Amino acid sequence: QVHLVESGGGSVQAGGSLRLSCVASEFTICMGWFRQAPGKEPEGVAGIASVVNYTYYADSVKGRFTMSQDNAKKTLVLQMNSLKPEDTAMYYCGANGLCDYVNGRYRYSGQGTQVTVSS
Repeated sequence: QVHLVESGGGSVQAGGSLRLSCVASEFTICMGWFRQAPGKEPEGVAGIASVVNYTYYADSVKGRFTMSQDNAKKTLVLQMNSLKPEDTAMYYCGANGLCDYVNGRYRYSGQGTQVTVSS
């Protein structure tokens, strides 16, 4: 069982920034962030498989979002800049399982943190 706790969400205006954090009980073979807006399917945002040095970013966030990890603190961070209204969603941290970075499908996920971007 992997426990994940997200934080850092909030409400910002378009063009603003937010920094999301995910504290994990352990780092696993694959981890990432995905988001889900009301009435929509989950969408992968960013993912990492550190063992093979692979990082994924959705096209919609490339150049604006940056994911990093602090192994000592077991924390996965998502720095989000130049936010747009279409980034509004519940953001989740995920780990293990299918490791489907594109569709945001993982075996474990946290409770999520809400990001709201106003125009």
